[in-house]
Amino acid sequence: MEPGNDTQISEFFLLGLSEEPELQPLIFGPFLITVCGNLLIILATFSDSHLHTPMYFFLSNLSFVDICLTSTTIPKMLVNIQTQSKVITYAGCISQICVFTLFAGVDDCLLTVMAYDKYVAICHPLHYMVIMNPWLCGKLVLASWIMSLLYSLSQSLMASQLSFCTHVEIPHFFCELNQVIHLACSDSFLNDIVMYFVAVLLGGGPLTGILYSCCKIVSSIRAISSAQGKYKAFSTCASHLSIVSLFYCTGLGVYLSAATTSSSHSSAAASVMYTVVTPMLNPFIYSLRNRDIKRALKIVFRGKL
Repeated sequence: MEPGNDTQISEFFLLGLSEEPELQPLIFGPFLITVCGNLLIILATFSDSHLHTPMYFFLSNLSFVDICLTSTTIPKMLVNIQTQSKVITYAGCISQICVFTLFAGVDDCLLTVMAYDKYVAICHPLHYMVIMNPWLCGKLVLASWIMSLLYSLSQSLMASQLSFCTHVEIPHFFCELNQVIHLACSDSFLNDIVMYFVAVLLGGGPLTGILYSCCKIVSSIRAISSAQGKYKAFSTCASHLSIVSLFYCTGLGVYLSAATTSSSHSSAAASVMYTVVTPMLNPFIYSLRNRDIKRALKIVFRGKL
């Protein structure tokens, strides 16, 4: 794109799904389920003293981040569908990039922290409460927020320094960082370098840690003699592995779809999986067979706090 007309623009145009009003109830339903389901997990965790453990502390934080991650993009998309508008302001777009990358980064880090928690629980059960003490749990969550905040601020500040031509069309229903950078009229080489370097660092690093934890967990499970013990240990980490697989597979699908097709519909559909479907499934996967969560919810609904 030639930088012939690179005056600072005041708005972008989001092409993804904005012209398909029939999709509004199909998207609003999962969004509502995501918010309500994750709120119930947070409520159950805080209301039941039996759930004041490291595992549920991390789970409640993950639920909060999932609500924020979904709320960053879906409400704006629903408004655009309802009003048949494609416009998002320049300031709104940069803000959305900052907030979305923040919560996506925290989500990624928390999944890694939870994998470490399960590794300690299964491989070092006798020392679990000593290792996973409240001080360490707090520091792990705080570190996740700090690293993600630094990443999101750096990316949004660098994106704000780019110049854009008039009538910039983004083939998504939200301001996706990779798409916005590649639509700039000015040189975005430094943005690409930083984006891909940090993506490898914050994506590949946590994934490596998760896979290492899985290998150690599988090795420990094989050493358990009783079938009941093996089942209990496996069920402890199976739900987490499901969420990790969904998170990375759908996230990878977003970038592969953006790289292999120019269709805004295909890219937006992949993004819906990443930003709506995965956070919606988290409460079901973590609590569907979790007797502690079910008991806590029953107490909440019966008013026996």
